[in-house]
Amino acid sequence: MAFKIHVNDPLDPNAMKNLESYEKAEVTSEHYDQDVLVQKIAGYDAIVVRSATKVTKEVIEAGTDLKVIARAGTGLDNVDLNAAKKAGITVVNTPGANSVSVAELTIGLMLGLFRHIPRGTNGLKEGLWEKKKLKGSELFKKTVGIVGFGTIGKQVAERLLAFGCEILAYDVVKDAGGLDVEFVGLEELYQKSDIITIHTPLLDATKGLINGKAFEQMKKGVFIIDAARGGILDEQALFDNIENGKVAGAALDVFDVEPPTDELRKKLIAFDNVVCTPHIGASTYEAQERVGEQIVENLIKALEQL
Repeated sequence: MAFKIHVNDPLDPNAMKNLESYEKAEVTSEHYDQDVLVQKIAGYDAIVVRSATKVTKEVIEAGTDLKVIARAGTGLDNVDLNAAKKAGITVVNTPGANSVSVAELTIGLMLGLFRHIPRGTNGLKEGLWEKKKLKGSELFKKTVGIVGFGTIGKQVAERLLAFGCEILAYDVVKDAGGLDVEFVGLEELYQKSDIITIHTPLLDATKGLINGKAFEQMKKGVFIIDAARGGILDEQALFDNIENGKVAGAALDVFDVEPPTDELRKKLIAFDNVVCTPHIGASTYEAQERVGEQIVENLIKALEQL
């Protein structure tokens, strides 16, 4: 009997072809919202999701035949891991597959923020010539604190070293990966960094990690970059510290509320010194091809081991 696999979020077309060619698979592909997914999931052996779908306790309990949850991407904060473990469901993902894309966006966010690229572009389109107002800064010789030094953090560091930056790193695992970085505690990283960029997963231990107390320890004029996950950075504290001048600017690809349409986040992204993008860190053709290829491979491997 074939495994019934439901792809709830779209995969790269080549990945879908590979999955559909798996001789033991019966594949369906359609996005179901949460309430519909709960009704439809029974009878499926596996579900494939990206970040749009949340595999909640309710989905897992309704999926009486679920054996594998395949998350096409790195973060697993949209999967209830405790409920999956309790139900004996295998969870697979694709760590590292999108790391280059996220690292490159991080550098792009820094450059966009430092050189006022979005404001300059928008101004020209509106008929403005704001040359005198848009004096920026160089990345050269800046001290950059990287909070979370896994695959993406290392990719960011490698690129920043080419800019002549000094890298301070914080992680529970002190693996420099052969790079010229210095591991320090969070307090020292906050105190010394000109730029702080976040690259940790969203876990209970990292929820609200960059909070009001953390901002108190930072130097005046610090820049904040977040292309990791919403919720790690306390956005109210960020707003307060941009407003009072402690933070010179921020660049955000992720938010605790997405889309950021509530009043706090609307005010936050309205600052001239905030650059923002709609959670596109992994949204490149190359990353999605790698993610799709790896998730299909990992899913089939998990099914074959049942």
